[in-house]
Amino acid sequence: MAEKIEEVIERVLENDIRPALKAHGGDVRVISFEKRRLNIRLLGQCSGCPSARLTAEELIGERIREKVPEVEAVILVQEISQDLLDFAKNC
Repeated sequence: MAEKIEEVIERVLENDIRPALKAHGGDVRVISFEKRRLNIRLLGQCSGCPSARLTAEELIGERIREKVPEVEAVILVQEISQDLLDFAKNC
């Protein structure tokens, strides 16, 4: 049975990308894959890093598109966590 694209993406993330992110205290999570666009969120130390967009575009985007041609774009989704919003409101 053929592997689903989402499974291929996860395998590439696990084998090729997560080790580099984890070395810097971070990780990546797939938010969604639709219309050939992969939406991701960086986690841990990578989420607040000034280089987050560069990491998403160069490290993650290039490798994913190279290994999974069905992915046309990798989009970094950046949101402020509810914990951070609550902290800011209480300051």
